[in-house]
Amino acid sequence: MQFGAITGYVDLAQILLYAFWLFFAGLIYYLVREGHREGYPMESDSMGTATIKGWPIPEPKTFKLADGSSVTVPELHREEPKIAAVSTGASPGSPIEPVGDAMLSGAGPGAWSNRADKPDLDLHGHPKIVPLRAAKGYAVSEHDHDPRGLPVKGGDGKLAGTVRELWVDQMEMMFRFLEVETTAGKTVLLPVPFARIRRNEIEVNSIFAHHFANVPTTRHPDQITLLEEEKITAYFGAGTFYAEPKRSEPLI
Repeated sequence: MQFGAITGYVDLAQILLYAFWLFFAGLIYYLVREGHREGYPMESDSMGTATIKGWPIPEPKTFKLADGSSVTVPELHREEPKIAAVSTGASPGSPIEPVGDAMLSGAGPGAWSNRADKPDLDLHGHPKIVPLRAAKGYAVSEHDHDPRGLPVKGGDGKLAGTVRELWVDQMEMMFRFLEVETTAGKTVLLPVPFARIRRNEIEVNSIFAHHFANVPTTRHPDQITLLEEEKITAYFGAGTFYAEPKRSEPLI
């Protein structure tokens, strides 16, 4: 027999090849199994409460986070956001239509994720996104126009309020929100991507002036939680489709 041959039909190279195949099959199984920690169990809208567990589903694993809290995945008994919408058809996958105030329904462009109701923290355990009044060492660049004090106008061209403060992301070094005092005296946050900042005013096309009265607010005047970020941004996103009826009508 030649060098490396174990029998007349099996040699070392062949055994190594089979061992590699077994290892690779096990690796694929492991990766698929671990990939099912997110998004499972899925729920089928055909039966309403039917649960699809998928295969293979791993045993729940608990991860400890940097802030001392923990999260268990897959989360078999998670609480999903309640959507104020109904299906427009009997078949699964039919479009849904908001019920009540479409801007707050959580449907379509106004959908939001059920994130943790606590602030996003930096590496030192402090809230990342805070107003400039609470952020030491941060200010508007002298090369940029300071929007504080400028009027805010909605998509209908009417006055909605005045910018009173800027909220900065201390990790990303960028402004995330404009703090607006509405004409009714309410303080709300306006996501910067929805604002067109001009030298003499702030334009917001997604919602109209009267919609600012219902913008979700924060519990703390100088902090915003991950869940509050979702709901505020979703409200302005909903306005792109639901602010007025013609926005949701066919283009043709």
